[in-house]
Amino acid sequence: MALMLFKNFRLLDPERDDLLDGHELLVEGDVIREVSSSPITSADADVIDCGGKTLMPGLIDCHVHVVLSEVNIRNLENYPITLMTARAMRQMGAMLDRGFTTVRDTGGADWGLRSAVDEGYITGPRLFIAGRAIGPTGGHSDSRRRTDSATRCPCCDALSFSMCLADGVAEVRRAVREEMRQGCDQVKIMMSGGVASPYDPLDSLQFSMPEVNAAVAEATAFGRYVCAHAYSAEAITRAAHAGVRTIEHGNLIDEAAAKLMAEKDMFLVANLVAYYAMKERAAEYGMDGEMLEKNDLVIEGGLRSLEICKRAGVPVAYGSDLLGQLQVDQNREFAIRSQVLSPLEIVRSATSVAARLLRHEGKLGCVKEGAYADLLLVDGDPLANIDLLAGGGTHMAAIMKGGVFHKYALN
Repeated sequence: MALMLFKNFRLLDPERDDLLDGHELLVEGDVIREVSSSPITSADADVIDCGGKTLMPGLIDCHVHVVLSEVNIRNLENYPITLMTARAMRQMGAMLDRGFTTVRDTGGADWGLRSAVDEGYITGPRLFIAGRAIGPTGGHSDSRRRTDSATRCPCCDALSFSMCLADGVAEVRRAVREEMRQGCDQVKIMMSGGVASPYDPLDSLQFSMPEVNAAVAEATAFGRYVCAHAYSAEAITRAAHAGVRTIEHGNLIDEAAAKLMAEKDMFLVANLVAYYAMKERAAEYGMDGEMLEKNDLVIEGGLRSLEICKRAGVPVAYGSDLLGQLQVDQNREFAIRSQVLSPLEIVRSATSVAARLLRHEGKLGCVKEGAYADLLLVDGDPLANIDLLAGGGTHMAAIMKGGVFHKYALN
């Protein structure tokens, strides 16, 4: 196996409060073999002089949609799955360009895309998949026009491919079992209205408690977990009582719901950048006024949700949830969160906290022996200037995933 010895860097270990000097790191194959505060001797290793830059783990985005390549997702009805896949390939490559070596897709990506990345056919981050997002008739997963009387075949267009309808306990069980059969890492369900869906009020409650209980029971029996799209405190509370593990969005959370999440060892995946980007530019890509009105309802609660969860002790992972042409803003979440959180807290949200959410502690989001060699070299100290991570990869001199350089721009 190839050996690479990294020297002359400052180490950003998310488990530490400050950068560490005087360390060296040895990569063997796709993993970190050794991290030491003393010189490492390896006669066969290629030496990488990092020029005093900051070495840190690759970033993790816990809420992406690699197949949703349009801001106005209704346009995806016009795209066959082949074009959807081609567009997803470009989206995933761009995510890796930005320093995200791992992403968690929360509706759309399937085992084929994940396998294509793992087998080297597609350049992109490690991909954790939810398959189709599951929701009830009339909810956030219901992509039909009001003039449609039946669901469309999921093999015919990109929009129907990414979503699934299920009503009643039996249908929910079947839908979850099907996603398990298709190799999903987590199950995505809808428990409140959404911005990008045209017909459901934002504060609507979706899925009954028996239906949610069924989804959680089936996922748990398979060794997986449920993540829930939920905005309101009431929807979050219902999810917590049912055993849902992660809340996606959560902008309208209150103190009581956050306290319950903490008691249940739940995670919040916040994605504030999506709302800012939609407010600024979504209209030019065809998002209609009703959707943008719903966006305005949640944008104000975004930063407040981070503060509430911090006080309650709820771990908050990094997410972006950007659609289509807005995905270029993926790193901007770092700058937005800096209004209420410290740089170290934000870095942890995209490394160690995210790795815990993915159940990959010690393998992802860290710099330690046995972890995957997913590494970034940053021009400066992100703990002093978080904007170094907000620049879309422009301040990253090197990006490594699994022991292979995706970017190498060292002098």
